[in-house]
Amino acid sequence: MPRLVDHEARRAEIADAVWRVVRRDGIEGASVRRVAAEAGCSTGSLRHYFSTQSELVAFAMELVARRVGERIAALRPQGPPVRRALAHLEEVVPLDDERRAEMHVWLAFTARALVDPQLQELRDRAHTDLRRLCAAVVRRLGVERDVAAEAERLHALVDGLAVHAVVDPATTTPRRVRALLRRHLEALAGG
Repeated sequence: MPRLVDHEARRAEIADAVWRVVRRDGIEGASVRRVAAEAGCSTGSLRHYFSTQSELVAFAMELVARRVGERIAALRPQGPPVRRALAHLEEVVPLDDERRAEMHVWLAFTARALVDPQLQELRDRAHTDLRRLCAAVVRRLGVERDVAAEAERLHALVDGLAVHAVVDPATTTPRRVRALLRRHLEALAGG
């Protein structure tokens, strides 16, 4: 009897292999051959799922956004508005190994998006989604004036903290990221 293969699960496993290669060798090192070896399959098998390297990288990038979105959608935070807002924002900053890996590859993919139109669309969609999340957070905190400006400021803070946490994790620790986000959210809620 032939073995049943969950194609979506296999595509996600291959995307995880892309992430590992990108984290270890950079995006330039994410060749089809190297990713296939990392995923434990032949290049022919990998090409069954992804016909081009660009398609493979785009799927791996999209997987980052999908996983973050799924975590946010699954949240049911309790407590005061600042605590609930913080719970949502914590899903988009690198506070643990999983989110650190996501941010690392997201930054590599974002750099690649400067020259790859297929990745530009994904980058722009994720950027818009984060902007919307920040605007929703600002509104839920009861901000009534300059909502768009405050959402943009929050978005810049989240992006900056995420980059800092990847570039200088010894200084921008998860504890520091949470404290800075909490302080900003409390100021928004009280102001």
